Amino acid sequence: MTAQPSEYHRRVAAQKRTSIIEAATRLFLDSGYDGTSLARIAEAAGVSRATLFKQFATKAALFEAIVTEYWKVDDGEAPLPEPGNLRAGLETIGRRYVALLTQPGMAALFRIVIAEVPRFPELGETQFKLGKMPYFETVRRYLAAEDAAGTARLDDAETAATQFLGMISNYVFWPRMLLAHWEPDDTAVANAVDQAVLTMLARYGTPDGHGASDTRPHGSA
Repeated sequence: MTAQPSEYHRRVAAQKRTSIIEAATRLFLDSGYDGTSLARIAEAAGVSRATLFKQFATKAALFEAIVTEYWKVDDGEAPLPEPGNLRAGLETIGRRYVALLTQPGMAALFRIVIAEVPRFPELGETQFKLGKMPYFETVRRYLAAEDAAGTARLDDAETAATQFLGMISNYVFWPRMLLAHWEPDDTAVANAVDQAVLTMLARYGTPDGHGASDTRPHGSA
């Protein structure tokens, strides 16, 4: 019978995995996807080649892990708010989306894909299928659930999800792709989320959605 790895060994393996992912992200950004070898990543991560190959047999597998890691929603809470209060649910999703987009490394991940996708279109497909779309689908499902609960009126939950996430990312994230020092303060970011929520309530909210008839930001007189 094969012995199960101890908690210590699992923790060490997780630490090495994190080091590999961080080193690969830096090197892909600095030297390009094609210009970075697995051997160089192992050296930068401070692990042996055998350790790296044990976790990631190919560079494509490593990139998939990077995408999955950065798009992972894991803050100790349920990924989807319970339907029944559209305002509260959208506020929760909006704050989580900001945290996701502004985490260290997310902008670098997008820059890698944008730079390399003409030569390696599979990188764009990986980012889309393993990162963006699974997250988008959770938001679409939430809005569809609010519609089913009668707290939102939606003709198309997919369109509504696109609108909500787009309003936030267009202020919080996309300028970062062109402006190296784009760092809006917490008040400006919170206002961007508030305004996106208010727009969604005005367009899709119902009286049962807790906010359709009063769309002022929380705390306003």
